[in-house]
Amino acid sequence: WRRYPEAPFVAVSAAQARRLSGLRVVGTVPHAVDTDALSFQPVPGGYLLFLGRFTEGKGVLEAIEVARRAGLPLRLAAEANDYYRDVVAPHVDGTAVVYAGEVSGADKAALLGGARALVYPLQAPESFGLVLAEAMACGTPVAALDCGAVGEVVDHGVTGGVFPSLDALVAGLPGVLALDRHAVRAAAVAR
Repeated sequence: WRRYPEAPFVAVSAAQARRLSGLRVVGTVPHAVDTDALSFQPVPGGYLLFLGRFTEGKGVLEAIEVARRAGLPLRLAAEANDYYRDVVAPHVDGTAVVYAGEVSGADKAALLGGARALVYPLQAPESFGLVLAEAMACGTPVAALDCGAVGEVVDHGVTGGVFPSLDALVAGLPGVLALDRHAVRAAAVAR
């Protein structure tokens, strides 16, 4: 990009724009989701959800720790890969931690909507986090670490909680679970 400084770049978040040195950022346009394709579920199931690639930076082990400390079952959804088989699978017991496999379409929307909260303890900054918007469109609040663009996507106290540490996330999880799912969905649709 430094070879073409005149080329305009549109970022998906302010966090992404800050990380892109040498680019001429001309604006920010956040990702969008089709909220009509993500049905609202007013009454969740009894589980927390981690949905994302199985990599160290996504925080899947931290999600397992959050669920364990909160005393709630956790469902994991993503394509199995070497990181899953080598690092994550030993924690999957079929009861407290359940592997749901890779999901998409209506199955993904049902899993997101059925979760009490999406747990998003990101360890490496991301430019957006589309799964956050998808969860909120289903009425599912998000419990996330303040990393990358999370604070731009999740409205603390409205659509979820954005926390500075894993301890704070665990302590704040009851407040996230108590959020009004109608208000979470309404905020997501408005955005």
